[in-house]
Amino acid sequence: MQRFSVQEIQETNSEVLNRAAVEPVLLTEESQKSYVIMSVENYEKLMDRLTQLEDLILGQQAQSALSNSQMVGTENFMAELKRLAALDNDSL
Repeated sequence: MQRFSVQEIQETNSEVLNRAAVEPVLLTEESQKSYVIMSVENYEKLMDRLTQLEDLILGQQAQSALSNSQMVGTENFMAELKRLAALDNDSL
């Protein structure tokens, strides 16, 4: 990742912006990381990927919770479903 100081940005902002169109540019102030400049296209890709990863994690958590849960009365519920299905089959 390319680095520029805030002072360099003020002096040569066109070069920095041109680089930011291609890849993120790290800005420093007193040798400390301060800002990142990037193109809107790269930013949107980054945000889309973050959203995808968040959705993936939430989906995995939901699946895990579902796999680890047991509804109260599941046996009775399943028995009733089978009874109703048998009634439907008898009426055919």
